[in-house]
Amino acid sequence: MPGLLIRKEIAMALKIFEDCVACGACEPVCPNQAISEGDPFYVIDPEKCTECVGFHDEPQCVSVCPVDCI
Repeated sequence: MPGLLIRKEIAMALKIFEDCVACGACEPVCPNQAISEGDPFYVIDPEKCTECVGFHDEPQCVSVCPVDCI
């Protein structure tokens, strides 16, 4: 059908846990600006996060997190 738009829902697996020390390393490496400062720790917007698919081989936030809380 012309003009038909189908949206596929994909569950995002990434989440920042309470072990986060709010160092800020993850926010600037996100290619989708999906990470923002929350209270008391950073949060990932599931609407924006693609787990870096199409940008990198692995999620960049995971690779830079010094306390492995993502």
